Amino acid sequence: MAQLFAPRADVILRAAIVAAAALVIVIPGALWAWARGPAATGQYQVYRQPIPFAHPLHVNALKIDCRYCHAGAERTSMAGLPPTKACVPCHWESLVQSALFAPVRDSLATGRPIPWRRVTRVPDFVFFDHSAHARAAVACQTCHGPVDLMPEVYQAAPLTMEWCVDCHREPERHLATIAVGSSGWRRSDIEGGAELAARYDVRRLTSCTICHR
Repeated sequence: MAQLFAPRADVILRAAIVAAAALVIVIPGALWAWARGPAATGQYQVYRQPIPFAHPLHVNALKIDCRYCHAGAERTSMAGLPPTKACVPCHWESLVQSALFAPVRDSLATGRPIPWRRVTRVPDFVFFDHSAHARAAVACQTCHGPVDLMPEVYQAAPLTMEWCVDCHREPERHLATIAVGSSGWRRSDIEGGAELAARYDVRRLTSCTICHR
């Protein structure tokens, strides 16, 4: 009886099975790695702003609290951006003379806000309340990174669900040991974090409905 398949058919079949098995593993693995990487999460991405605002100068040298410009952080779900008039008390002479401050002058003249580009963003299906975190001794830098050292602000954290849940499971490890809006912060040690968690009534919130409403 004549052979139905050529001698090499067995080799081809085995190679096809190995290739298919590899694809089943490699493709999902590659997609999983991509979804967790900076290309998908936006981590480390720098956004050029209409005015090159120098956070290191304002925070470190001038000791301006984060909440001076982002006043909504302790009161509302959004930290907010400063009204243009907040720049005037310190920069009036520069506003008049410098081309760098042209967007500020235009904003003051027209009443339209400066078109700052948002750097840190969570998906639309995630509810994040700045005020709840600020009142619970979570420092700005816990999520936003060392903004006081950034010449240009970038998204410091991946902001994945795993990253958020890691903090929600053990909040005492991530609380601030000094004022929330100050520079020079450091994460608390375990003992200090437990004390802060008790003082501010910080609980381990891992229910899905905390962030997904």
